[in-house]
Amino acid sequence: MINQKLKQWIQVVISLGIAVWIFWFLYRDIAVESLIQQIQSSNWFWIGTSIFISFFGYFLRGWRWTLLIKAEEGQQVSPMRAYHATMVGYLVNLMIPRAGEVAKCGVLTRTNGISIGRLLGTVILERSVDLLCLIGTILLAFVIENKLFLELAGQLVNLESLLMSLRSNLPIALGGLVVVILIIRFVFKRYSDHGLINKIQHFFREIGGGLKSIGNLGNPLGFWGSSIILWVIYFLTMYTVSLGIESTANLSSGEVLLVMVMGSIGMVAPVQGGIGTFHALVAFILIQFGISEVDGKIFAAIIHGTQLLLVLILGIISWLIMMKLPTWKQPETT
Repeated sequence: MINQKLKQWIQVVISLGIAVWIFWFLYRDIAVESLIQQIQSSNWFWIGTSIFISFFGYFLRGWRWTLLIKAEEGQQVSPMRAYHATMVGYLVNLMIPRAGEVAKCGVLTRTNGISIGRLLGTVILERSVDLLCLIGTILLAFVIENKLFLELAGQLVNLESLLMSLRSNLPIALGGLVVVILIIRFVFKRYSDHGLINKIQHFFREIGGGLKSIGNLGNPLGFWGSSIILWVIYFLTMYTVSLGIESTANLSSGEVLLVMVMGSIGMVAPVQGGIGTFHALVAFILIQFGISEVDGKIFAAIIHGTQLLLVLILGIISWLIMMKLPTWKQPETT
């Protein structure tokens, strides 16, 4: 048990160290005065609007979660309580990456008596849908800004040489793909009783079963609708901040969508709150749009900083509220 806790703390320290190093590496040459000047010259009406939109998004995420929680045990979860548990999860994620999912389930287990296993199942389903929405957003960005998307991809990979290589080696590539598929199929059949293979199969079965179960919800339209609206909210959060900063005020909606996609990918990285990775990817794409490196990094710092402060404030308030609630007890039967 001690070794397991020590291992977890080592992982947390390493993750935080990587995040801090990336952040320092990005901002080591930027004077604090430049950041202060940009903050002072920004239009805080738009940045305040961004913060308000984010708050609505957090509440909507809590409401969506209640649609997945069935009151077969314990007490029905209200949207407000689900919101507070969600904010506690975001707060914990700032300290320990991915631990927030368990924390927010633990909070509701204590206050509503629903087993943590059931709640974790709903969180896995939420994350699966969010992943689908992220993929859909990337595809939407490609459709809207396909030329720009390909240009940016070309900055990272030489697409022309890659396509030429694929054309010249198409039979080998197809053959290799078939061989890989056959090997994977053989391994899963031959070692179906192995613990790791079982876990992988169980994981995908859970996702598949979870997605099918959405159709059996009391409000499937509300679930899918809120899932889409959440990503519209993420876009509006980014867009309103861009309007409030002089260097990014002229970005088109398609360009802001690409910035949001890169920022979302940065937030997926296993570091506390996307620190460093979010800033690096957002600054990278803004530089491609002709925005100076300093302005791009300051934009990333402002939007991430305001969201970080919002999560800290709302998360602490929600944690205090949830801790004051009594522990749920099974009603006595007569």
